[in-house]
Amino acid sequence: MPYMSAPYKKGIRACKQNIINEHYYRINILNAVIDFQLAELDSRFTDDSLEILVLSATFDPRDNFRSFKYEDVKNLALRFYPQDFTSYDMLVLDMECGFFLTDIQRDPRFANTTTVSDLCRRLVQSRKSAFFPMIYRLICLVLTLPVSTATTERAFSSINIIKNKL
Repeated sequence: MPYMSAPYKKGIRACKQNIINEHYYRINILNAVIDFQLAELDSRFTDDSLEILVLSATFDPRDNFRSFKYEDVKNLALRFYPQDFTSYDMLVLDMECGFFLTDIQRDPRFANTTTVSDLCRRLVQSRKSAFFPMIYRLICLVLTLPVSTATTERAFSSINIIKNKL
């Protein structure tokens, strides 16, 4: 292992940039590896796939639903599930969003919810799925996301990086 405080040498000669080994390995090599991994992930997912993943993250229950945004819920339904929601359903969804967050945050049964599938399960157990049917429908559609967006074997295997086995 090279001495990390020593000047970096490219081959036999000292590097013209006057950097130490630690800088070279931590900055130059690490950035190259991160760029390579980002390019690989970028090539695996289309822009639509990335957008649906970002919008569906609004249902992430961690940190007391910190990432929940009304706009993302409405955009998710409008952009990716227009056949599943009529204009009346969108009005109902808009009203449900106003009450959903405060109701779920105050209910102690949802305090330790960590995954979207756990959220869906607790909505059914607490019978809140009847009070928020449009949000429940949208969560169910999001949970089928790995099946519906995986058109190739490569995309299906790479989606497991984003979502866990549950």
